[in-house]
Amino acid sequence: MKPFILSALLLISFAGNAQSPASTVCRLGFTYDISRSPHWGNGKPVVTNVYPYSSAEEAGLKVNDIIETIEGTSVEELGAENIAEQLNPAEKNEVKLTVTNLADSAKPMTVKKDCKRTDAITESQLAVAFSMYSLESTSERSFVCPFKTSTDTVNFARYKSFAFAPIDENNRLLEETINACIEKELRKKGMAYNAANPDIVVETFYLYNKNPNYVKAPKNSLSQPLPVYRYDFALNQMQKYPFLPSGTAETMAEYILQLGIRFIDKQHKPGSVVWECEANEWMSAPFRLENYAQTHIPLMCMQYPYAKYSRNVQFFVSRKMYNYTGINYDINRLEQIVDVDFDSPAYIAGIRMRDRIEKIENQNLNRTAEEYTAAYKQFIMQTMSLRNPETLFTDANGFRFCMYWKEFHYTQVADALRNPKNMAVFAYLYKYAPYVNPSGVNTCTFHIRRGKERMAIVVRPTIHTETTVTIQ
Repeated sequence: MKPFILSALLLISFAGNAQSPASTVCRLGFTYDISRSPHWGNGKPVVTNVYPYSSAEEAGLKVNDIIETIEGTSVEELGAENIAEQLNPAEKNEVKLTVTNLADSAKPMTVKKDCKRTDAITESQLAVAFSMYSLESTSERSFVCPFKTSTDTVNFARYKSFAFAPIDENNRLLEETINACIEKELRKKGMAYNAANPDIVVETFYLYNKNPNYVKAPKNSLSQPLPVYRYDFALNQMQKYPFLPSGTAETMAEYILQLGIRFIDKQHKPGSVVWECEANEWMSAPFRLENYAQTHIPLMCMQYPYAKYSRNVQFFVSRKMYNYTGINYDINRLEQIVDVDFDSPAYIAGIRMRDRIEKIENQNLNRTAEEYTAAYKQFIMQTMSLRNPETLFTDANGFRFCMYWKEFHYTQVADALRNPKNMAVFAYLYKYAPYVNPSGVNTCTFHIRRGKERMAIVVRPTIHTETTVTIQ
């Protein structure tokens, strides 16, 4: 039963690593690779993820930005071994960077450090820890796309503009749809459309056929493939598709689909294909090429200009939607507030650092992390029958029994969450949802003790939505 509690074990792992209450950890809100790509930022930090609501996002840092200087010093002078320390200097509350990307050759920015006590756990972290309360809104998932990416030996920083190859009039609507998707992604990266004198010309190719090698499986066959899920940017959620997983025998595919994108140099190495990404799918049911393009071109274009995989690209999706009050809990004593974000809903309501929470709503907050983890496991086991097996998926931790709640069982789910034996005190993070709170009134009452004084403080949380899609 261990997989049931992987998320909740975050609580225990944080507790085990907590340092003295006075110590703090500071972050800038982004991750990076030291690039080894000759095409993009070779030897320099390339931003791979920018966290929602972080100081980096506020400063305007973007995925694929190349960090050129830190506090005015070239990263090449600093050397890879000193970059991490220089990005988070102990004596400063912010760091000045210069970055380059496909739109800017030298963009200055100042990123403030986000410092929290090492014994603090945030509501964002708790939302992941207790995601089984609301898998509909919070989960961490991974998936693989059968993309093949190849590049020429050029520096992609040279290419600032693009145009499209002539459209095949026999497939105008399809090609216009494909080109519109590509144009949207390239513009987001900072490139400009220039039909008269582009740096690159975008060419596409595609194929959709029935598989001549398909062998229909018997109806009672036990070798049915697992469902394939991928992320849809337009819907901001994972969707199920009729694609066959990697390693499936070709004879099981009734249909074959191919979509490819080529960038052809027009300025520096005229006629050379400098970047190409090709998707080849085996499918168990028909699927329109237009729909495939709309969903998958954003994923394919994540490999430009910083490509990490030549084949079978692995993606990680972290999606959270939770009630944010701004309270930071003490991981060693969850009832203790170690900090309250300034100007947050809890701060505005009057909750302060060092307040002690006795109850949230009608749930006591006086147990250890281990006790909450055990109760969380119990809750999951006892409510599995209330979940919809048609929504079955495997999360990024490998737990294969993730399912959404059955809509006609929302009342029973809410009753289980209110049951004191399940200790679902942190279900307030999802109180906006009907399976947590059928009334629909999204306020949270915190029963606070401040010295000898006791008070009930009503907080009106804001709903934070955090979605990051990264290439692992």
